[in-house]
Amino acid sequence: MIVCRDKVFDDVCAERLSYGFYGREGGVSKGIYASLNCGPGSNDDQKDVEQNRSIVAQNLGVKDGRISTLWQCHSPDCLVVNWHVPKGDARPKADALVTDVAGLAIGVLTADCGPVLFAAKKSDGAPVIGAAHAGWGGALGGVLENTVHKMLELGAQLSTLTACVGPCIAQSSYEVGPEFSKPFLLKHEESERFFKSAQKVGHMMFDLPGYIAYRLSLCGVGQVRLTGVDTYENDQKCFSYRRATHRGEAGYGRQMSAIVIKA
Repeated sequence: MIVCRDKVFDDVCAERLSYGFYGREGGVSKGIYASLNCGPGSNDDQKDVEQNRSIVAQNLGVKDGRISTLWQCHSPDCLVVNWHVPKGDARPKADALVTDVAGLAIGVLTADCGPVLFAAKKSDGAPVIGAAHAGWGGALGGVLENTVHKMLELGAQLSTLTACVGPCIAQSSYEVGPEFSKPFLLKHEESERFFKSAQKVGHMMFDLPGYIAYRLSLCGVGQVRLTGVDTYENDQKCFSYRRATHRGEAGYGRQMSAIVIKA
């Protein structure tokens, strides 16, 4: 069920945290959504989605069985949360959450975009956590920097901040058109290194996880880790929007990445 939990935050309050990058295995959904689809925005049976989310919450050890997620819209927006966000259509539109409240699980949903989990310590040793949905648009627009900023506002010490980029589409699977790189190069010329030529003339292959790590380093995050799992290539373990599109499937599932401060 868990694609990766590589003791990512061992140096940052590890005994106080529970977290995981969850894949598509171990749930109850069927068909193209098999089986651990946690995305309420999909056309899956919503009862199955809720049960899948409960399975993840149980694995995390969340006592109330809830994981707060957002209406993700590829924005740069990050919210500080002190209690559960509403469910369904009442979910706030944003792409990252941070909290210092024990027992409040936060998470993001992805199917090729980069899920990023964060952890840091305050001066008194108490943890602060974050979760960000970083597709190319959000990463370019500043969702990662905004997440770090909100964590610092809660008292996190930048020197302790660790971020991990979970399963997402890898450069070898991410072909983009000739105009795609322009806004990246206009923002930072050195972003050129995250693009390499594709077999198709004029097209490029984009390194999303590498770009996410780069943007995190620019805002002072000294510890950035990559799981290295390619959602497109790992059919059995991961959902992938691009793979589903290439296959002509009618929909696609979303995997959960979540973190909680133990109550």
